Amino acid sequence: EARETGARIVHACGFDSIPSDLGVYHLQHFAREKHGGPCKSVHMGVEAFEGSLSGGTYAGMLNTFKDAVADPNLRKELADPYSLCGKDHGFNVPQNDHSAAEYDDAFQSWTAPFMMSGINTRVVFRSNLLTGHAYGGDFQYDESTLTGDGKDGRRSAAKAVRQSKLFMLALALPPTRWLLRRFVLPKPGEGPGEDERSSGSFSLQFYGKRNDGRVVRTRVTGDMDPGYGSTAKMLGQAAACLALDKKVRENTCGFWTPAALFGERLINRMERYSGITFTEIVS
Repeated sequence: EARETGARIVHACGFDSIPSDLGVYHLQHFAREKHGGPCKSVHMGVEAFEGSLSGGTYAGMLNTFKDAVADPNLRKELADPYSLCGKDHGFNVPQNDHSAAEYDDAFQSWTAPFMMSGINTRVVFRSNLLTGHAYGGDFQYDESTLTGDGKDGRRSAAKAVRQSKLFMLALALPPTRWLLRRFVLPKPGEGPGEDERSSGSFSLQFYGKRNDGRVVRTRVTGDMDPGYGSTAKMLGQAAACLALDKKVRENTCGFWTPAALFGERLINRMERYSGITFTEIVS
């Protein structure tokens, strides 16, 4: 319908999922430039995350869990890493959801779940589909939170896993979900103030590996609260890209992801105007 009416719809243009989507795009650019082809697998590790969630975000999570409890088809869709790729997408590679504490040799760190991975990974897989499998038909991508090396890192990862499971259980049960909504979580319309938004930041590291064993590492950083300060700037530059970039405006009607439609143009805009950086890690 979007193609037929001349509309251009680009979803996930905030912290979910521009850093992940364009972070993978950026890493694969370096892989082609240096090694002649894309990486078969990419891991993203959250190195730093200074920010908070608003009442609207929590409300969305609560409503999703409420609907999922009542609808087995929705639960099946939420568990499918390729749920945004439509029918007959051809992808069948198992993906790691990092639901347990694990040690990642690539990052030399213990890992725990990352709360946005369920959204970000699916957007990345849809970008791969929309670009004609530019990352490969057997592409693997996952995200996790890095908790550090050694015993302290292991304990932190195990603690984060326990907290995540308890929170998910609380969201799934109607009585505790009501208690959280009524007494614990911020209300829709509430969120971080100006000082909190300005003092936030994030740093994501990407590790890509090719079939021949060669490796590419990159990093994406932001200089404000991920969900509100940096997200606002990402949204603004995505809108400017749609409105002002002639190549984006020409023959691009349809339903897109940021990497599939904007690519390098949006990366350049965000680095120039938004305090978002995309860099290669040279080892």
